[in-house]
Amino acid sequence: MKRIKSACLLQTIHFQLKEEIGHDAAVEQVRLEVKAYKERLDRSRIKYRITDEQEQPDSSILLHIRKQYNGHSCDEYM
Repeated sequence: MKRIKSACLLQTIHFQLKEEIGHDAAVEQVRLEVKAYKERLDRSRIKYRITDEQEQPDSSILLHIRKQYNGHSCDEYM
């Protein structure tokens, strides 16, 4: 028999600027979107660790994150 002892997701998420609005407004919207994403993770009590957060030359944001998968233990990865 096999059992999953621990599991996590490694994700790279690119929060891109919307082209149909002005640059400054798009940058502000991306920052708010990243903040809302982090708050949603906290509210849902998902264990996570942001390993890297980079602002790109076009002001979009690239987020590297490790997060808990399906409620399995993820202590080894965190």
